Amino acid sequence: MTVAPSGPAFSLQDIPFSYRGSWLNVSPVVAEKTYADDLHLVSHQTGLHAILRFTPSAPATAVATPALLTWRHDGGRVELVYDGPDTVRLRGDGLGMRVEAAAGTLTPFSGTYLYCDPVDGSHVFTSYETGRRYRVTVLRGDLDRAEGVEALGAAPRSLTLNAGRAWEIAIEEYQTARLPYAENVPFDELHRHAAADFAGFVDAVAPWRTAQTPAAELAAYVLWSATVAPAGFVTRPAVLMSKHWMDKVWSWDHCFNAIALAAGDPELAWHQFQLPFDHQDPAGALPDSVTHSEILYNYVKPPIHGWALRHLRQRLDPPVDRAALTETYERLARWTGFWLTARRVPGHELPHYQHGNDSGWDNATTFDGDRVIETADLAAFLVVQLRCLADLAAELDQPNTRWSQAAEQIRAALLDQLWTGDRFDARGARTGQRHASTSLLDLMPIVLGDDLPGPVAAALAARIETHLTAHGLATEPLDSCHYTADGYWRGPIWAPSTVLIEDGLRRAGYTTLADEVSQRFRALCEKSGFAENFDAETGAGLRDRAYTWTASSYLILAAAHERRRTTPH
Repeated sequence: MTVAPSGPAFSLQDIPFSYRGSWLNVSPVVAEKTYADDLHLVSHQTGLHAILRFTPSAPATAVATPALLTWRHDGGRVELVYDGPDTVRLRGDGLGMRVEAAAGTLTPFSGTYLYCDPVDGSHVFTSYETGRRYRVTVLRGDLDRAEGVEALGAAPRSLTLNAGRAWEIAIEEYQTARLPYAENVPFDELHRHAAADFAGFVDAVAPWRTAQTPAAELAAYVLWSATVAPAGFVTRPAVLMSKHWMDKVWSWDHCFNAIALAAGDPELAWHQFQLPFDHQDPAGALPDSVTHSEILYNYVKPPIHGWALRHLRQRLDPPVDRAALTETYERLARWTGFWLTARRVPGHELPHYQHGNDSGWDNATTFDGDRVIETADLAAFLVVQLRCLADLAAELDQPNTRWSQAAEQIRAALLDQLWTGDRFDARGARTGQRHASTSLLDLMPIVLGDDLPGPVAAALAARIETHLTAHGLATEPLDSCHYTADGYWRGPIWAPSTVLIEDGLRRAGYTTLADEVSQRFRALCEKSGFAENFDAETGAGLRDRAYTWTASSYLILAAAHERRRTTPH
């Protein structure tokens, strides 16, 4: 009854089973750091919500490849494929399945209601949490039983398919009403279509992959499967950070996804870069994050967008047209203006963060003194962004001297006011108090590359090397009294810091160290997957285990490594 699998097998404990454009996935992850015993149909509309629980009629092993999910049992199997972004099809032979509302209680404001639709005989679960309906249509076989139909309060609400005969159903997510489900495409053909779609995506974004980049195909799946169609506040096709609980687009994470996609899917890449700018506020600030039903502005994220735009444009083919480039220049100028006006104390040349969250390094030890601080990483990012704006202005025949002058002013202040002779300090924006830390964040000015004085670059490179474990760059040194194995930005290895530092080292001329940083991080992903972050000592994946900027960072570094390896010197 099945067709041959296509693509890498993966653990559903780590990576959800989903489909490009869908807001649905199938996973045991039902809330932050919460794993259920059974797989669930999960929706990310209005947040992460487990809607339906799938319970096989006998103990079964779940196996996933990019286009097919299978529950296997000695006496039979159940298979699941996507029929487009909002529908899944399940079929069973020798193994039954119970499809049950994940919420056990229906109240006037929460839970899931089940009824039989008299129009077409289907059964519909309607969820307060997502505000959507989930229609179950039997295509082959019969329901063995339906429990909790029209029940209120606490009650099991479920549909059961019998193991004794072959069966097939469709489950659709929709708003209020739609025509009865029509089985226009056979199950096996849906599988082939999904496998072909994914294969085409992999070939586009990772055509360079070889046996030396064994995680490339799975990294591509993490991106492909985390992509959602425009809905709610998500104005464009978007790659969520994850289809686990980190189901948002944060306003610096998106840059790494854009860069990884640029050469293979330039339209999707451009959408990734632009999405937060669609929600730029009147002050020029980008939101902290955007998701289906929420936009947050209480924090921002670091201005790495000039750095990212340069990398993006190097990879985009065809290049961005003049109209799009002009709009991007104006958006980037407003974002930069926010830092130059709202985030500089009168009389100060350096901008400041108001909290660690603004830096993206939420709890880094850099913020253990004052919280509202002028930092070296922020100044360096802004210098890179200002130089990008100056180049764009010249390209678009606009005045560019203000950007160049501001870049020189902030670069000079960075070196004059925060450099101590062997390291960068942070400084309280209000108090003027200087603070030294051992965070990798303080070494981020390496992103300036050859725009740094030679002795400064050398000192930064030497300090960066002390953060390098067998698995990559620890955000806090292992011998620091502040180091915590699962301490978020106080120890674990992260993808964005790795990519930014590797790039800066390479442009500063420290290619051997850059190669080592790249090699160790790629090996880490090949061993431990694409977690939000990693234990710096063991390499174990931590937190959300299917994080797209980690997958993108692997693809960025692997593609560059393959280019260097295959290009004659």
